Amino acid sequence: MKIIARIHTDFTDKFGIPRQSGMVPELTGRIVFEPEYRNETALKGLDGFNYIWLIWEFSRSVRDEWSPTVRPPRLGGDTRVGVFATRSPFRPNPIGLSCVKLQKIQKEKEGPVIYVSGVDLLDGTPIYDIKPYLPHADMKSDAIGGFADKFSGYRLNVEMAPDVECDMPEDKKKALTGALSLDPRPSYQNDPDRIYGMDFAGYNVKFKVDGNVLTVVKITNCQPL
Repeated sequence: MKIIARIHTDFTDKFGIPRQSGMVPELTGRIVFEPEYRNETALKGLDGFNYIWLIWEFSRSVRDEWSPTVRPPRLGGDTRVGVFATRSPFRPNPIGLSCVKLQKIQKEKEGPVIYVSGVDLLDGTPIYDIKPYLPHADMKSDAIGGFADKFSGYRLNVEMAPDVECDMPEDKKKALTGALSLDPRPSYQNDPDRIYGMDFAGYNVKFKVDGNVLTVVKITNCQPL
């Protein structure tokens, strides 16, 4: 397996990344090919598709050992299910699969660069392959989502504390709000006074959750308005 590219996103830490692709359309990524694969011919025809599959590596979860069961955070962290019934990064081969929207392919100094949205990947994630999404083949109308269906519509209401001000661009604010609405916390943590922190787009965001309301209490590494 060879790394063909790396994706650059606003997430420099795993905490806060959506658990699945496509859940926050505003989250964007930029795919830059490794020098060996900066060949425009290899992308000929790809612009005729508006969604693509990315096959990538859970680069921060590589380990020599594996467990046949894992504890999905959404199930409270206590319930174990088979690793192959989950998308956990802790698997025999740390391979991830994401369906993202293809926004554009642009020629830049690093060769052809693919811009995508709806990402769920860490900045710098190695990509092993890119394939077109085929709606007539990849979409199954009778698909059943197992235990994941229970959480498919779960969202938090995101609010900013009155004294939170920063110069974050509006598109980044919208993407951040979408990511926070998915509730980055492990579901077994339910302390309304606990302050959580996540890094996003060069900012550090502090927040707390009470019931179904997430409140951003501080944003640092930015200039006051």
